[in-house]
Amino acid sequence: MTNKPIAIIEDEPDLAQLLGEYIGASGYDVKIIQDGQQASDWLKDNQPALILLDLMLPGKDGIEICKEVRAYSAVPIIMVTAKVEEVDRLLGLELGADDYICKPYSPREVVARVKAVLRRTESPEDQPQTGIRLDDDRHCVITEGGSTELTTIEYRLFKLMYEQPGKIFSRQYLMDNIYSDYRVVSDRTVDSHIKKMRKKLQPTLGDEDVIRSVYGAGYKYEPI
Repeated sequence: MTNKPIAIIEDEPDLAQLLGEYIGASGYDVKIIQDGQQASDWLKDNQPALILLDLMLPGKDGIEICKEVRAYSAVPIIMVTAKVEEVDRLLGLELGADDYICKPYSPREVVARVKAVLRRTESPEDQPQTGIRLDDDRHCVITEGGSTELTTIEYRLFKLMYEQPGKIFSRQYLMDNIYSDYRVVSDRTVDSHIKKMRKKLQPTLGDEDVIRSVYGAGYKYEPI
């Protein structure tokens, strides 16, 4: 487990303290900052293991802080917002956050998400995806259970998420990046492709669902 602290940047004192207690009880050191400008200054001089970053902060908002941090660090960032509709806007900005959480939330859920993001980001980036390989020539997803051939669009969709595990992709972003002819399609077209893809992969993956739906946000790939 990392010795670096988890930075909780949250301006609600009671909530920040509660999160700190839960995360601390899981064995992590915690640094709580309640002002955006103070957080920005602290992050320039310190390297936390992960940042829990609230969107609405006094002094400087979470979007600006996230942009600043991404200019000099790849530290994992989980954005926190009180408005589920804000998630689409955050995704559209492509800020480089590793995950998003909407209030209200369970502190246990936050701890679970922190652990999941740390597991992903503490592994070497060039480490092979456990259990799954891609064959670009045949548009196949290869697992220990066999291989599954996908259509060109399905394969592009799978590969886009596979290459950035854990990252949440909005439907609009997926549509914009899987079609080469710039056709106009409904965002539900992505849902249809993913439904068909999951059905094709089921015989080789069994109950493992590597393409996860994220409520109000889109989809992400979770390695098995």
